[in-house]
Amino acid sequence: MNSVRTTDEETVGAQQIAVVTGAGSGIGRAVAVELLTAGWAVALAGRRVETLEETAALAPAGAVALPVRADVSRPDDVAALFAAVRDRFGRLDLLFNNAGTFGPGGVPVEELPYEAWRHVVDTNLNGAFLCAQAAYRQMKEQDPPPLPERRGRYPHGGRIINNGSISAHTPRPHSVAYTATKHALTGLTKSLSLDGRPYGIAVGQIDIGNAATDMTAGMQTGALQANGDTAPEPVMDVADVARTVRHMAELPLEANVQFATVMATAMPYVGRG
Repeated sequence: MNSVRTTDEETVGAQQIAVVTGAGSGIGRAVAVELLTAGWAVALAGRRVETLEETAALAPAGAVALPVRADVSRPDDVAALFAAVRDRFGRLDLLFNNAGTFGPGGVPVEELPYEAWRHVVDTNLNGAFLCAQAAYRQMKEQDPPPLPERRGRYPHGGRIINNGSISAHTPRPHSVAYTATKHALTGLTKSLSLDGRPYGIAVGQIDIGNAATDMTAGMQTGALQANGDTAPEPVMDVADVARTVRHMAELPLEANVQFATVMATAMPYVGRG
């Protein structure tokens, strides 16, 4: 069952509405809390309602959060997620397409089980497509449209921000599934951005490197490098990512950050290998 922390209906109607996938932890949680703190109403999507409730509890009193259990790799779950948002809020201003998985770490390509490859592709790529498609359908025709200060000259529209990665540019060793999906996500972003132009649907991508989350916890003690050595890597505060996403999200629809790279300053990306 979904649960809601909410204010009155009039307040909700005056807010910007977002969906954040993978909102139960890491970058998704940080972005969701940043938006909630800034006054957005946010649908928190993830596979475990209890972690979504924990995210909602981090928001200030009076914040409007709608936790929805959804596995983004399942078309029926995605359809139910966006139906819940439409029924509750009647409008969608932003999708932060964040849900993803690295898969089994450190597995050479010749040893990677097909089931592991398929799981990463289903979550990172198929899930991003399904959520973007559902958001696109609603944003193209939605009535009421986005708030006037957001839509500018567009009668409908909205914004989609895909969570890419430094691996959308340069791989780490033994990361074939993750890297392939993140490169594909860049193509998805470009295609959605082009197709969304006539409808005021702005689509961008944020490529993140070494934000401090559970997923990157081991990097500070040692990560495999391209030359075969293991070396510690610097990380950055995940709140810096959240603030960047919020900046991208709050632009008017005439403006778009097509691609943004936010990374720990000294991480081995420029010159990797």
